Amino acid sequence: MKRCYEGLLRGCALALLTLAGAGCVVNPVTGKSEITLISAAQEVQLGAQNYQPMQQSQGGIFRLDPAVNRYVSDVGQRIAAVSPRDLPYEFVVLNNSVPNAWALPGGKIAINRGLLMEMQSEAELASVLGHEIVHAAAKHSAKQMQRGMFLQALVLGTAVVTSDSDYGNLAAGAANIGAQALSQTYSRGAELESDFYGMKYMSEAGYDPEGAVDLQRTFLRLANARGQTQGFNIFASHPPSQQRLATNIITASELPPGGKVGRDDFAAMMSTLRASQPAFEAYDAGRKALADGDLSAAERKAREAIRLQPREASFYGLAGDAALMRKNYDTAIASYTNALDRDATFFYYHLQRGIARERSGDVSRAEADLTTSLKLFETAPAYYSLGNLALKRRDTQSAKQYYAKAAGSQGEIGNAARAELMRLDLASNPSAYLQTRAGTDAQGQLLIAVNNPNPLAVRALRFEIRYLDSAGQTRSITRALNSVLGAKQNTTIATGLGPFTSSNQYQVQLIGAALAE
Repeated sequence: MKRCYEGLLRGCALALLTLAGAGCVVNPVTGKSEITLISAAQEVQLGAQNYQPMQQSQGGIFRLDPAVNRYVSDVGQRIAAVSPRDLPYEFVVLNNSVPNAWALPGGKIAINRGLLMEMQSEAELASVLGHEIVHAAAKHSAKQMQRGMFLQALVLGTAVVTSDSDYGNLAAGAANIGAQALSQTYSRGAELESDFYGMKYMSEAGYDPEGAVDLQRTFLRLANARGQTQGFNIFASHPPSQQRLATNIITASELPPGGKVGRDDFAAMMSTLRASQPAFEAYDAGRKALADGDLSAAERKAREAIRLQPREASFYGLAGDAALMRKNYDTAIASYTNALDRDATFFYYHLQRGIARERSGDVSRAEADLTTSLKLFETAPAYYSLGNLALKRRDTQSAKQYYAKAAGSQGEIGNAARAELMRLDLASNPSAYLQTRAGTDAQGQLLIAVNNPNPLAVRALRFEIRYLDSAGQTRSITRALNSVLGAKQNTTIATGLGPFTSSNQYQVQLIGAALAE
């Protein structure tokens, strides 16, 4: 207990953030005493709160063959049953080609379709799920929070988003705070710990621990073949190494031999997925073509994917995206409707159909689609389109609220939303958009520094200056900057007032501004 107390003192700067939750607990996996700033209840709450946003941001649940999700969940629950930590474990397969798996605090675990395609046995699947169970049970994700910005996600209750797909970068506002911590590499100790205890758990659950050795060999092969590929994948947060492979070989030799390998069972359960792999490869090629601006290739690949597997919703989504970029709104709407007929639980098809309907002038149905998409996953494009629709109804107040939400995101949509918000709100609320600071020069003359961090130029800046004259009387005058202050530019205005010897002698307020358009 003394060592734990000393450790708590050494970490006091961080502990001050959440003193009420700080304490020393026994890790249920390792049996060691550790400092924790996040309670078990907070872990469960955070995991439950962010599980759906994480799924939506990475392609949604794999729906083509529901039996695959049930199979993965059954294997995961079988291993979770031998874990020493009782958590509300959940397991889901995501419709994403990137080989990856992850665990949120509280036992919320996901594995991508792409990683399943790299496996050959149920024992390898058990190895991955056992590894992620240890990350959750041993509080590895919680420790990441304690070290960085992810702690803010606990306080603010924001959605967790990653850049693992085309969808994560659509998120609105500060919803991507948690992604930075989740995509951080786990420490070497945490990875070895998860390997060791994960193999122990899978062995206790009746699986051959050699599956973990086979899987690590697969990871090394993939890493050598692909290198550190762009984007967040399993090699970013779970880096393979010869050391991990060698350690797993030793661990397997020390565990009871034998156990289920399950190659035939795994092959049978993955049969539909493997048969559909050429269609998913065509889809991935189409997505890349779309990102590169080659609409013809994207359309061709979408048709190929649909021909090979007409039951998969995402293929129709790709066709809709290509049509939307061509401004063929009726075709886009029909494609998104086909996608929704196959999977109405994924936000993206609702969002894109809403945008297509907004652009085609179908206001009421566009609003319904966009609102549904926001219930599934909050995105800047949905808020931006709803702002546009509100303007068409002459509902300026609602438009401001929608644009303000979209303006919190980065990129093209965020800039467009900030520009629309300025057009509506700058005249009545200039200080919300322009940064001003008053001070004096070496001679005590009053200067006003103005910064315009926005995507639009402004003009006609007016300031009210209240100051004490030489007789101690309060005076009020206005000063103006009639020249244009460009986007992302700043300037300094000489007021002609002074000299002042103290900031208590003056107050400056921005009271007017207009767009330079």
